[in-house]
Amino acid sequence: LISPPGLDPSIVVSCPLTFDQFEPVTLSVLYETVKHLKPSGSPSDAIPPRLFKEVITTLGPAVLAVVNGSLSSGVFPRNCKHATVQPLIKKPNLDPSVLSNFRPISKLPFLSKILEKIVYVQLKDFLDENGNLEVFQSGFKSLHSTESALLRVFNDILLATDAGDHVVLVLLDLTAAFDTLDHNILISRLQQLVGIRGTALQWFRSYLEDRTFSVNLNNFQSSSAPLLYGVPQGSVLGPLLFSLYLLPLGSILRKHNCAFHCYADDTQIYVPITKKDAHSISPLIKCLEELKIWMALNFLHLNEGKTEVIVFSPSGNSESHPIALGSLTQSVKSTVTNLGVKMDTGFNLDRQISSVVRSSFFQLRQLAKVKSFLSRKHFETVIHAFVTTRLDYCNSLYFGAPHSSLSRLQLVQNAAARLLTGTWKREHITPVLASLHWLPVHFRVHFKILLFVFKSLNGLAPPYLSELLHLHSPSRSLRSADQLLLDVPRTRRKLRGDRAFAVAGPSLWNALPMQVRQARSLNDFKSKLKTHLFSLAFNSV
Repeated sequence: LISPPGLDPSIVVSCPLTFDQFEPVTLSVLYETVKHLKPSGSPSDAIPPRLFKEVITTLGPAVLAVVNGSLSSGVFPRNCKHATVQPLIKKPNLDPSVLSNFRPISKLPFLSKILEKIVYVQLKDFLDENGNLEVFQSGFKSLHSTESALLRVFNDILLATDAGDHVVLVLLDLTAAFDTLDHNILISRLQQLVGIRGTALQWFRSYLEDRTFSVNLNNFQSSSAPLLYGVPQGSVLGPLLFSLYLLPLGSILRKHNCAFHCYADDTQIYVPITKKDAHSISPLIKCLEELKIWMALNFLHLNEGKTEVIVFSPSGNSESHPIALGSLTQSVKSTVTNLGVKMDTGFNLDRQISSVVRSSFFQLRQLAKVKSFLSRKHFETVIHAFVTTRLDYCNSLYFGAPHSSLSRLQLVQNAAARLLTGTWKREHITPVLASLHWLPVHFRVHFKILLFVFKSLNGLAPPYLSELLHLHSPSRSLRSADQLLLDVPRTRRKLRGDRAFAVAGPSLWNALPMQVRQARSLNDFKSKLKTHLFSLAFNSV
């Protein structure tokens, strides 16, 4: 039930394809690259990024010569290797004399980001063609998100507990992982596991070596210091290179039959424990021991003190479980925060919803103070930015949550609508929501799940979600054969299996009118789906 092997890529030393050199780019490609980059740079930039973007047509030929010269020679410009680090305190109430209370913000030259983006596109195209990227890595990948990652993890755990198994989930914590990776090991990964050779490999070696940084604080600048480890913070290539550095992780986890999911440096491992093996968790323990050794050899530090464990049972009873966890016992929690979502053993999501409600009402109180300074149109935009985004974050996971919990989220949306329109508390809110064209929370959850279904069926979602859905194939010729219906897996428990994406998605999809299921594009589907759900929500208004 967890992580079917169909998608598992085998990492081998000999790559079927090799990447020996970069392709030179044209002026039009350069202009498009600069156009879509954020105007952020370094204090060392001779031309501010915003101005640079405006005059790129004038500077284009000179910049193109630098870019193509770097690509063909395999040499990264030395003046693009210096980072200016600005320390920012994490929270205003923290002690500024404690260095760990600061977050270093690294600023790189704008030209560096242009060159990196061009290399990124060519490298990413090669990786997609060669199938090198880890399927269960969702960080910094198009079509992937924290929500898609959690939707798959929740799906697997819900189906396993629906089948009567317990599931142990381990959230690993890596300390400053991006800052400690070894450059020589990374180059070896690129060469042996990815297939990068020739001037392309030389370019990456040049990109990583001889880097420096200085600290800028209150207009004072420190002297330069060498940057010997890690990927450049704030870089375009850094996250992708880090994910390639972690490629061997997948083979270790699969060897021990452990399901897993990564989001950048956040790694979670989960294994089902059947009734027959209720007292044996040795495969997971052995896997964690091997991971710890591998990380040490690869200059990654596993913070065991911050590693968290949670056990899910078929009944949802968190008081006791028959799992002998051994050395993991001290790390067991009844609630853990997973990619920004508070998970509990019963999948009620009470802590998560309480957190959303609390922060949303705080934002509404703050927004009430500035309402008089904004037009209604602009104020609605601000409400969506500060409140609706909180209600919608990973809301596909709320499907099947207790009605009382969803009602609390609905109170937040009601309060936002009253604040925007000036509606009194005693007035009925449903007509107000209808006039604003705001789908109620319950229907927003359905909207999000159905959006994932449409994307999964049309190549717009991660493969690990698409593989969970199967078009219904009748055993004999029927009218329903061409209606784009999906198979709905059988489940045992409404509060477990029915909430899994592999079940909830097809159930909601099959209930849609034919014209909605047959939408030709994503925008067309969104429009038709919202119209359909709107009619269900407000048909009596």
